[in-house]
Amino acid sequence: MEILNTAAALQAYTENARRAGQRIGLVPTMGALHEGHLQLVRAAARECEVVVASIFVNPTQFNNPDDFRLYPRLPEEDAALLGPAGCTALFLPSVEEMYPQPTILRFDFGMLERVMEGEHRPGHFNGVATVVSKLFHLSRPHRAYFGQKDFQQVAIVRQLVRDLSFDLELVAFPTIRESDGLAMSSRNRRLVPEARTLAPRLYQGLQLAKQLVQQGHLPPAEVQQAAGEFLRAEPAITLEYLAVVDAHTLQPLTEWQPGSPVAICLAAHLGGVRLIDNVVVE
Repeated sequence: MEILNTAAALQAYTENARRAGQRIGLVPTMGALHEGHLQLVRAAARECEVVVASIFVNPTQFNNPDDFRLYPRLPEEDAALLGPAGCTALFLPSVEEMYPQPTILRFDFGMLERVMEGEHRPGHFNGVATVVSKLFHLSRPHRAYFGQKDFQQVAIVRQLVRDLSFDLELVAFPTIRESDGLAMSSRNRRLVPEARTLAPRLYQGLQLAKQLVQQGHLPPAEVQQAAGEFLRAEPAITLEYLAVVDAHTLQPLTEWQPGSPVAICLAAHLGGVRLIDNVVVE
């Protein structure tokens, strides 16, 4: 596995692959890798001759300086995991390499970003779209792989690909969970033991909401209320939001639409760590 630290090195690497007729898969990450990330890398390796994984803790998508400062950074440990999973090149740039000058461009994804993460983390998706656009331009992948745990992010990137006509296929993989249901996340490393014991309750709340949706007896607002009350019953959990939304538009539902998939998304704070999760009801 090659390690590339500059934009020029990444461009040269992927241009050589394209000239050789090889397919390029890109797996963008912020590091502190877990099985969810490795699933994406292995999928890319099955479908592409060249697999580029990027590790970059992107400052422009953090609206909380402490969250950025405390985000786990384990480049050596991550690199040791990537090679055996099928990664052929690790792109490991500095902040100065990715942002040689301040970015003044601003993305606006309309109603897609007025809810949930976009509502509670102003500027977050502008930062996501900026760095993802840079990675797409530099690597020119045939396929880009993302995890469905970041449900709204996948919708935003899908819109970005359409609007800017990126010549690639976006591939989203289901959330990978621990044996107790907790969605795998780099931030889980920051959970103290007591908080880690309580964290599966988030998924339990989502499962409760999913069951109520499937039963179809309660309107969306009451499903949301019931799941929210279940989570708030644990004092250590501070629920930031729990939303029952149309899985395509991400807009809150006021009534059920037959045949339209529903997404139930949440963000919560536990032991000083912010976690997100979601389930989809087809």
